[in-house]
Amino acid sequence: MTTVSEVTIVPYNPKYAADYKKLNLAWIEKYFVVEPHDIEQLDDPEMYIINKGGEILFAKFEGEIVGTCALIKTGGAEYELAKMAVAEEMRGKQIGKLLGQAVIEQARKARAKRVWLESNRILTTALHLYTKLGFVEVPITSTPYARADIRMEIWL
Repeated sequence: MTTVSEVTIVPYNPKYAADYKKLNLAWIEKYFVVEPHDIEQLDDPEMYIINKGGEILFAKFEGEIVGTCALIKTGGAEYELAKMAVAEEMRGKQIGKLLGQAVIEQARKARAKRVWLESNRILTTALHLYTKLGFVEVPITSTPYARADIRMEIWL
């Protein structure tokens, strides 16, 4: 059985870009349709996330990338938690929680005042995790994603 202590969180490295894309396409294609904004971020995470002051973290288990989560700088002291994904066979092992905590800590280090996210109400497990991490629902604003029907935020 995998335990959280066997999982390490590592920062973005170009060698993990394919894992970032693969893990995210798996959940997006399972529940939704891949949208143009997804393709931009998944095909070139350095341009759309890293080079704009964001970060992508990865969960590593036994030398393999099994999860990922992005922290996208959206302006000022605000960031978006985005593209959180855990390999299907690794779900239920607290890896999402570990990634979420690490991304929030990264936001604090970057002196973020607020982190927000967009999701969909059918992703009940993800929404439960976000609530446990301290996110609360707020009115949804304009979004590039047709699938987004809920917005949440946490003030740091």
